[in-house]
Amino acid sequence: MKEPTTEIDIEASAVTTMLHPTLPPTASPHQALVERLKDYGQEDVFALWDELSPEERDLLLQDIENLDLPRIDRIIRCSLQSQGLPVAAIEPVPENCVSTVEERTKEDRDKWWKMGLKAIYEGKLGVVLLSGGQGTRLGSSDPKGCYNIGLPSGKSLFQIQAERILCVQRLAAQAMSEASPRPVTIHWYIMTSPFTHEPTQKFFESHKYFGLEPDQVTFFQQGTLPCISKDGKFIMETPFSLAKAPDGNGGVYAALKSSRLLDDMASRGIKYVDCYGVDNVLVRVADPTFLGYFIDKGAASAAKVVRKAYPQEKVGVFVRRGKGGPLTVVEYTELDQSMASATNQQTGRLQFCWSNVCLHMFTLDFLNQVANGLEKDSVYHLAEKKIPSINGDTVGLKLEQFIFDCFPYAPSTALFEVLREEEFAPVKNANGSNFDTPESARLLVLRLHTRWVIAAGGFLTHSVPLYATGVEVSPLCSYAGENLEAICRGRTFHAPCEISL
Repeated sequence: MKEPTTEIDIEASAVTTMLHPTLPPTASPHQALVERLKDYGQEDVFALWDELSPEERDLLLQDIENLDLPRIDRIIRCSLQSQGLPVAAIEPVPENCVSTVEERTKEDRDKWWKMGLKAIYEGKLGVVLLSGGQGTRLGSSDPKGCYNIGLPSGKSLFQIQAERILCVQRLAAQAMSEASPRPVTIHWYIMTSPFTHEPTQKFFESHKYFGLEPDQVTFFQQGTLPCISKDGKFIMETPFSLAKAPDGNGGVYAALKSSRLLDDMASRGIKYVDCYGVDNVLVRVADPTFLGYFIDKGAASAAKVVRKAYPQEKVGVFVRRGKGGPLTVVEYTELDQSMASATNQQTGRLQFCWSNVCLHMFTLDFLNQVANGLEKDSVYHLAEKKIPSINGDTVGLKLEQFIFDCFPYAPSTALFEVLREEEFAPVKNANGSNFDTPESARLLVLRLHTRWVIAAGGFLTHSVPLYATGVEVSPLCSYAGENLEAICRGRTFHAPCEISL
């Protein structure tokens, strides 16, 4: 018995006829989508249509209808065509593009700190957190920011970062209190993925936003893209759904634009944007010194960098692409052994020594330019991965953009060296791995904070060797080791412990 025609069927039929006038007016949504997919060579997604139940057919139709097919087709074509194209040779970053630790004077640091606090007080800084990943490699299915690395306080990565924002707000208010005392608010934009969005929001709600105002935190999702075969065809995860994957941490640019958050930033008076990844427990969120340096340089983009530990370290490094070209980041695989080991005869450093650690600063104007430029060019990195499919795991391609894809668009990029032991403690691998574990990050925090406490006149006792323990200073007490004398001088702390207000 034939189902009665609904309003939705009539509308779908009308749209179908407009898109494909050769189709009969009664063509079904399924037929319409087949014809649309033929325009892009993707009609094979309906190969098993006849075997699907009515519910599965609805799911497949919904999956396809939610795709921006012209955009995805453009991305696939541009990305595949870009493979193997010649690229300009790479050169070392010019010395004048980098502010190194040893050349930085106390006057510089003080000036930049004050400039940064003033801009924060005036509401000119927004913060973007890249938090789309789960803690899978850490043995957890929760968002990575929920992870507790085992500090004495038991705080999660999210809480540590939220409290650093609270501390900077207080420091900015205190620094400018003589001008016109008022509360200072830094707006925090948190990028999630379809896998982490809801649990991230619930985690913040259940912890009362860690003391922040709920309306100063905005959650937004990065996009996903279909996984493809090497000839550009969609891979089916099930007979009624496409295999999809998040579009990389560089998807932040498209996500900020499509969510109209760049407009939101402008409406709040934000001019500068601090952008970082969630898995660095030592990250100085909204760093006033870095912001002041950035403003002082007048650059469109900036990045904190650390020196490579050794020539063959598997890290991406900043380079200049072509003579007089823009700064950009290349993966370690693009440097042959002789390039990786080459040294600068004047400085004694490796020629390619400035490691990218995903700590960036941008002007809002530049973010708008990047979002438009990356969308126009539509070139994504193709990552060869095992993709779950109807035929079991199959080798396919994920389409990704990286956060550092922005730098070739920048008219100027400034690099700011920081010390690894002070600002870079990544949490990427489970305990027992050789590097970047919760335990290695925990020890980096404890050792740094122990140095702060001793410098402030405090003393430590410990029942295990000091290299294996230490103290944790709450971000609510001190942002970067300042203002600890009143709390620590003459006092003895038994490690491990947390020093808090």
